[in-house]
Amino acid sequence: MPGMEHLYFLLQLLFSMALNLLFSTTAAGEDQFIQYGSILNLDGAATVTADGVLELTNHTVHIKGHAFYPTPWQFRKSPGEIVQSFSVTFVFGIVPISSDECTDGMSFLVSPTEDFSVELDSSQNDEFKDIDDNHIGININSLTSLQSKPAAFYDEKNGMFKNLSLVSGKEMQVWVDYDCETTHINVTLAPLSLAKPSKPLLSATYNLSTLLEDPSYIGFSASTGPINCLYCVLGWSMGIDHPAPLIDITKLPKLPHVGKKHHSKVLEIILPIATAMFILLVGTIIILLVWWRMRYAEIHEDWEAEFGPHRFSYKDLFHATDGFKNKNLLGQGGFGKVYKAVLPVSKLEVAVKRVSHESKQGMKEFIAEVVSIGRLRHRNLVQLLGYCRRKGELLLVYEYMSNGSLDKYLHCDDNKPTLDWDQRFQIIKGVASGLLYLHDRWEKVVIHRDIKASNVLLDSEINGRLGDFGLAKLYDHGTDPQATHVVGTIGYLAPELARTGKATTQTDVYAFGIFILEVTCGQRPINSHDDSSQILIDWVVENWHKGSLTHTLDRRLQNNYNADEVGLVLNLGLLCAHPFSNARPSMRQVIQYLNSEMPLPELMPTMPTNIRYSLLGLMQNEGFDQYASLPSSTAGTNNGLTTSLSSGR
Repeated sequence: MPGMEHLYFLLQLLFSMALNLLFSTTAAGEDQFIQYGSILNLDGAATVTADGVLELTNHTVHIKGHAFYPTPWQFRKSPGEIVQSFSVTFVFGIVPISSDECTDGMSFLVSPTEDFSVELDSSQNDEFKDIDDNHIGININSLTSLQSKPAAFYDEKNGMFKNLSLVSGKEMQVWVDYDCETTHINVTLAPLSLAKPSKPLLSATYNLSTLLEDPSYIGFSASTGPINCLYCVLGWSMGIDHPAPLIDITKLPKLPHVGKKHHSKVLEIILPIATAMFILLVGTIIILLVWWRMRYAEIHEDWEAEFGPHRFSYKDLFHATDGFKNKNLLGQGGFGKVYKAVLPVSKLEVAVKRVSHESKQGMKEFIAEVVSIGRLRHRNLVQLLGYCRRKGELLLVYEYMSNGSLDKYLHCDDNKPTLDWDQRFQIIKGVASGLLYLHDRWEKVVIHRDIKASNVLLDSEINGRLGDFGLAKLYDHGTDPQATHVVGTIGYLAPELARTGKATTQTDVYAFGIFILEVTCGQRPINSHDDSSQILIDWVVENWHKGSLTHTLDRRLQNNYNADEVGLVLNLGLLCAHPFSNARPSMRQVIQYLNSEMPLPELMPTMPTNIRYSLLGLMQNEGFDQYASLPSSTAGTNNGLTTSLSSGR
């Protein structure tokens, strides 16, 4: 209740409940009465129920109602004398409707208008200095209480006041007593089941003779604010110069209840649980939506629009790989893992490689190269279909090769199937053909930078197809490659990379030479033993010096091979992996050698046998080149004659 005005409204609402309705009335004399219902003057929302309950308010918010005894009272014996002593008692109840709270309140008043009231306040209004939202006050010509205290009653047993909740939905009784000799106003409150306590809750001193006029009206008023509530009076009595007649509580009507009691209890239990569950559900949905969005989050930049057709959605790739589960893992290396996938719409089988890529620098150029490489078309190249980009991660999508990578056939247990010589020779020729296309026959020069057995995949007919272009670099024909970070796989790196940092067609030829030896010998470029490591090319050169080059052939071939082809391939591998880049053949020449269109230069064993072949490139990096013993494929003549490289090149 906002203040006195609201209290007055509440009192008026309470009085209006008996409007034009007749209730049983027990007359106690001309100067006293007792009512359990009567003819009352009602207005506003006040009404009287069929069983005799004066309801000052109804189920509506922001309403008021009041009810007055139909005739005014003379509080003086004769004009000019003092106001006589009087007492009033009434039984009331405040019933909350939609919650455990009520706003505004109700009042009992004695006034020709609204000069004097006793208020029962169920809400707090700081503007009028309300002490709390559950108090009783005495107001005299003011919206601010003369006296007020929290609702309580004096307990005779323990000699203390006990708190009462006005908004309890239970019946309570109030006694208002005025003593004309002492001018004391006492207000006493108690539950309906108890007799009048010996001590009042409120006591104030005020000479009402200076205030009250004759005649004056008595009645009730009540109002509601934003929360609806029922303010009810069940019975009342008054006596002037006599105590108010006792109210027989057995004759009182029952206080109305909104719904059944167990409903409110159910709501008390269910509503908080339902609210908590709703909040939990909403929170869970939000978390799931954020997780779902983050799960499939990608990085898109404006410049990628031109590459749109070559981009896959991460969501499609995630589902195509069944969440990148290990059961779909095809292989893994230092640059990422490769998974088998089936695209959801086309049902096309593809291979998806996940590559870590934390740096944003050069990303646009990298994507441009990826898209360009996607335009490569050659029967011995695995086609790059597109890409997807996430934070710190790139996904490259390739054609799927049903027979997997070559290295699992070269480096398997003896009891596992391997490749015969004809298959190996055709794979070498196929990869050479693919490299020739990359170096010479496409619109740009493509440097693969990671040629090795694990990056050669076998299709259903065991044709070798060079794949994994994640490290590839492109540049225009006739231009000089720029120095970059040295990338690739140890054992396949050309020695000049450490000095120049430039990946060229000749560094690819070097890696291809190591690849030839790996396929022919069935050995890795670097074989680690217990306390030492064997470098494949040094081992092959050692046997070449001894004249036992064919002894390096993979023993699993069991003498089932073409000796001329084996000799050609081993010598070609040494020539391609020459430590000096200008001694290596081009891929065009490699194809000619493999197709017997041009004889392979004869290798001349003129270098000291105590110097390892793999160290010559390092010596060249330090300025030494006097030990060049293998002929340069470009230094010889077309008749196959060879010359040794001199230190005066």
